[in-house]
Amino acid sequence: MTQTQENRDVRALIEGPRIRARRKKIVSDVFTYVLMTALAVVLLVPYVYLLNRSLMTAENAKYSYNFFTRDWMFSNFATLFYDKTAVGNNANPRAYLDGLKFTAIIIGFNLVAVPASSSIIAYSFAKLKWAGRNVMFFLMLGTMMLPAAVTQLPLYVMYSKNGMFGTGGFGWLDTIYPFTIPNLFGGGAVYIFLIRQFMLGIPNEFDNAAKIDGANTFQRYLYITMPLCKPVIIYVMLQVFISYWGDYYGPMVYCDGGQIRTLAQIVYYSTNSTDKVGTIKDNIVMAGAVFMSVIPTVLFAFFQKQLIDGVNMSGLKG
Repeated sequence: MTQTQENRDVRALIEGPRIRARRKKIVSDVFTYVLMTALAVVLLVPYVYLLNRSLMTAENAKYSYNFFTRDWMFSNFATLFYDKTAVGNNANPRAYLDGLKFTAIIIGFNLVAVPASSSIIAYSFAKLKWAGRNVMFFLMLGTMMLPAAVTQLPLYVMYSKNGMFGTGGFGWLDTIYPFTIPNLFGGGAVYIFLIRQFMLGIPNEFDNAAKIDGANTFQRYLYITMPLCKPVIIYVMLQVFISYWGDYYGPMVYCDGGQIRTLAQIVYYSTNSTDKVGTIKDNIVMAGAVFMSVIPTVLFAFFQKQLIDGVNMSGLKG
């Protein structure tokens, strides 16, 4: 055997495992991309269907089997804002502006209140030691298991003028208070849990060093811990925005007097008004759904990295 042949054999022995590992990685990457593409198509199909139905005529939107539209009725979105032929439709551009105003007030308040209140409570669970901390934390987690319907009636009675047992309530019905004031007291167990888990990933050495330097508890929370929690705070703010942007059920329960209507309510009344023969226009319903989905879609496109980082339970990247 010549020296050249021996060198080739040695090179083959060395590079063989590398080649096989590279091939496995290529196969794995191809499989992953194919799987992700298939999942993306599955998730996009309903939205594409929704968009196409919103551009059809009322008859085609209800009865046509075509997936893609041939009508291109962009006027459906104008009809969404003002339809003179509808029965029971009080929606008009002014009503939409009023709904947007109330929705903006509620969202603007909660974008500050929810992250602030939930992060303070999460900090006490993650970084402070006090008697009964773990018991209170597990009790808080237990509230996540309660269906919303269980607390709906007691809250409604509490927010009414009569209150529990006729002793007097808050008188918050037909106001924005049911959607704002309670969020000053925690903002929700889910948000507290997420922020607390994120804070547990932040080394305690930062907090201890600031304590040695004379920083009090609130200063350590505000200047040391909170800047490191930026990803999860952005995640919470996005979730708050999306939940209140499309919230229709809450305003229908607590603001049924008509004095305050959010944007979601206005869209509901616009899309569920009927024509003169009592038929709901499916194409207008679809147009309303597309209209309400635009802002959340744009936010997701711009903040998808923060959404992913927000559920990462480590405070620092390695």
